[in-house]
Amino acid sequence: MTSALHEHRVVVVGAGVAGLVAALQLAQRHMQVTLIEAAEQPGGKMRQLMVDGAPIDSGPTVFTMRWIFEQIYANAGTRLEDELKLISLPVLARHAWSENERMDLFADPGRSRDAIARLAGPAEAARFVQFCKQAREVYDSLEGPFIRSQSPTLASMAGDLGLRGLAVLASLGPMSNLWDALRQHFHDVRLQQLFARYATYCGSSPWQAPATLMLITQVELDGVWSVEGGMHALARSLASLAEKSGVTIRYASPCTEILTERKKVSGVRLASGEVLPADSVVFNGDASALTQGLLGGGVRRAAPRLSASKRSLSALTWSVHAATEGFPLDRHNVFFQPDYAREFSDIFSRARLPQTPTVYVCAQDRGSDAAAPERDRLLVLINAPAEGSRTLTESEIDACETHSFSLLTRYGLKVHRTSENTQRTSPAEFHRLFPGSAGALYGMATHGWMSAFARSGAKTPLPGLYLAGGTVHPGPGVPMAAMSGQLAAATLMAHLDSTSRSRRVVISGGTSMRSATTATTGCPSSPLLAAYSRRTIAPH
Repeated sequence: MTSALHEHRVVVVGAGVAGLVAALQLAQRHMQVTLIEAAEQPGGKMRQLMVDGAPIDSGPTVFTMRWIFEQIYANAGTRLEDELKLISLPVLARHAWSENERMDLFADPGRSRDAIARLAGPAEAARFVQFCKQAREVYDSLEGPFIRSQSPTLASMAGDLGLRGLAVLASLGPMSNLWDALRQHFHDVRLQQLFARYATYCGSSPWQAPATLMLITQVELDGVWSVEGGMHALARSLASLAEKSGVTIRYASPCTEILTERKKVSGVRLASGEVLPADSVVFNGDASALTQGLLGGGVRRAAPRLSASKRSLSALTWSVHAATEGFPLDRHNVFFQPDYAREFSDIFSRARLPQTPTVYVCAQDRGSDAAAPERDRLLVLINAPAEGSRTLTESEIDACETHSFSLLTRYGLKVHRTSENTQRTSPAEFHRLFPGSAGALYGMATHGWMSAFARSGAKTPLPGLYLAGGTVHPGPGVPMAAMSGQLAAATLMAHLDSTSRSRRVVISGGTSMRSATTATTGCPSSPLLAAYSRRTIAPH
């Protein structure tokens, strides 16, 4: 089989984090891997913009689930801390509800408990402790059976959960949404808002997202870091490792068609007309691009079609390099408005920009007691609808921009913006950057408890074609996308082993590694992965 692997040609389409991880791990198995990317640099949605002479992360801004990347780097023969400098952030986020109502959430739950007591009283602080306990139980129950498992089904997950895991989920209430669950935990609406925002990490509404998304609380309590050089440094580092492992990376090489022959993948066609033959293709793009025929008719049925009504949130963002004054920024800052429900009804029911948006500000030179810079590098973001039956007008966007920065001013933050030091990105521009997405940054919204099983997995009905990225299982976010790249590589490898075709792939490692911060975490020395029988979970 070793010689067959050496001759197996793989083309990975898209150098987002999932494509980079898949390419790296397949190359480590000595396959001939070519990674093609339409842009001139790696990263995908983990993009960096140059604004008024400064590089600004203008996509994901949070580094969590460090153990996933420790495992990836260990399998590549190096250590995460030798390749990237990570700075642990004691403050997870700074929150404001008015000019005088502010609260930090800390990596240390005890400090968060005390901060909640000061804001909302000791009874709410006690409820926070119980909430954290339930969030940990939900995370520990779902990590193996769902997060690390290739395309779980309701039946397989029920078997994997066991009686204890099923009891944990039952305690949330049948078909409970996140907002209802938070109302049971907290009486203060400000705390309901604070933890409900985790639904937006999956591009969803707290009123429609399942209560299980409270597990994101545990993810952040396990640690949040900033990356020296920005999140884009992670993409550059993975690209460098992939090239050292033998991957050929071709930037500025858009793929226009995934070719098929005799009902299986045979290669890809580039915009230049060049054809790259392949025995397998890993597609790291929006899965909807396949069903819309953007990659050719031969792959239209490789993923389920996503209706416009099920698309996730998009965003309206401003990348800013400007002086600020007033509000004491930390790295991550959230400015809430009073009518939180209206924000999501505007987006999902009325398909319009929120009239009263919550504003997120990532101040990329702040945090960990960093001194205030002369000019801040900011990513300012509000939630927005994906492109539907119409494109948002410039006047609508301008009005929303005015509302958003007026809210910051009312809460004490003055940003000295100009046309030269600000770059705006709308849902239409996200759609252009990520074809097939309609600007939906997370693929399908996680609405309803069955939505967890509706995402495509790595395996497709078309032999030789595999899917990776934030629009497929296990979902959006940098660590989840990295996992999808792992799962795509593992699934491809399992299919090359004829004895593994009926088995479900599960990534090894996990709960016991969450708190680890070094490479001595018990990471398996093999490239990750094994194919496990349908009811077997990788050892913790």
